[in-house]
Amino acid sequence: MEETKHSFPPAAAPDAELLFLGSLPGDESLRQAQYYAHPRNAFWRIMGELFGFDHLLPYGERLAELRRNRVALWDVVGSGVRPGSLDTAIREHRPNDIPGLLARCPGIHAIGCNGSTSHKLLKRHYPELFGRAGLTILALPSTSPAAARLRYEEKLAAFREMLRFRETQ
Repeated sequence: MEETKHSFPPAAAPDAELLFLGSLPGDESLRQAQYYAHPRNAFWRIMGELFGFDHLLPYGERLAELRRNRVALWDVVGSGVRPGSLDTAIREHRPNDIPGLLARCPGIHAIGCNGSTSHKLLKRHYPELFGRAGLTILALPSTSPAAARLRYEEKLAAFREMLRFRETQ
């Protein structure tokens, strides 16, 4: 029997304005108990460029930088069976309570789905969020090293679109 994998708790402060949703942490992230821990995943490099911090800071400091910039992180999948780290292998999954997080963080007005799987699963489990007044949901390219069809600069440009939905501080 394959092991069920679980996502991390949300990294979200009540004043968050932007939410980035992954699918389910990969094996390296689970091993290190850190969002986007694979060294070739571009997520932290992109966040550092967007919000002006060194992406090589210790993990806790990177999370603090996101909080300071009113950015929250979580995953669509709360638990699921997945051999390895590929999103295409996720099955028997249960979603996280995304609407509950949005209720606890009422200032979130944009969700960026990191990869097509997170977007597809968010739409499957919470179709009511799509078209909700005051909430924009963007399907962003995956920052995973397995998603190599786009260059880093193209991924960065897509993620930069989220800044349009950021309130001035």
